Amino acid sequence: MLAAYVTSFAPDSPLDGLEVGDRPEPDAVEHWTTVDVRAASLNHHDLWSLRGVGLKEQQLPMILGTDAAGVTPDGAEVIVHGVVGADGHGVGPKEPRSLLSERYPGTLAERVSVPTANLVPKPAELSFQEAACLPTAWLTAYTMLFTAGGLTPGDRVLVQGAGGGLATAAVTLGAAAGLEVWVTSRSAEKRERAVALGAAGAVETGARLPARVDAVLESVGQATWAHSIRSVRPGGSVLVCGATSGDAPPAELTRVFFQELRVQGVTMGSREDLGALARFCARTGVRPVIDAEVPLAQAADGLSRLDAGNQFGKVVVQP
Repeated sequence: MLAAYVTSFAPDSPLDGLEVGDRPEPDAVEHWTTVDVRAASLNHHDLWSLRGVGLKEQQLPMILGTDAAGVTPDGAEVIVHGVVGADGHGVGPKEPRSLLSERYPGTLAERVSVPTANLVPKPAELSFQEAACLPTAWLTAYTMLFTAGGLTPGDRVLVQGAGGGLATAAVTLGAAAGLEVWVTSRSAEKRERAVALGAAGAVETGARLPARVDAVLESVGQATWAHSIRSVRPGGSVLVCGATSGDAPPAELTRVFFQELRVQGVTMGSREDLGALARFCARTGVRPVIDAEVPLAQAADGLSRLDAGNQFGKVVVQP
């Protein structure tokens, strides 16, 4: 089958380690199901894998991808939940949690095998392309806003960085749920597009907000951390799901303890939350913003766009 996979690590030029070619079909494993992938989507996790983060040389070649929607052998349309081992389904009781493409082959392929419990029904209202955008960025945004963040209508939230899949998801979901969403970006065009999506306002990266927020969604890391800590109200939350600019900012510990801030890490979310997110989209008409669609054979083009930071929304790959 055709797949996009890592053959070597290239920390400074991640696409150098990418190949698209023939890989073996998934093995038949008890309590796992092989899904015909109709659409997958890209994430920064794929670029980190190409840089060698989270993988070892002996695991190569490894098929990339954490997100997919497709069809099971019995014809069911499903969304693939990419977290394996969080609740023991399909793996040994002591196996730690991982994401597809870390320990098991990922979704950037014509077919992918996952624990059967990881299959979430795809609502008929969502296309395969839309559904494939949900399992990582959109699920993470949903978890940060509503599960880990506990935000409710009328609350104010800051999203650091506009344009990526997480940011567009947070703006769209937050606005639909009645949150006051603020966004930062260096790009005037991306700020304007965020407001068009439903953000209450958008400011330059690092700029002072009109008022402090109840929570900050932080995925940038080092470049925005100080601004995040200074933008949240006393007793508020900083929810962290990534560190694309570096993971070692000054900790701002004095402000954290004196202001009694909560710092909460988030990696994707539960299978139940993915199902709830899919139903939320189906019922409200909310849909993922798709920046571009590329065939699997041209996965490098999509990853290059992601690496350059030129996207606004999700990049979808179709086998």
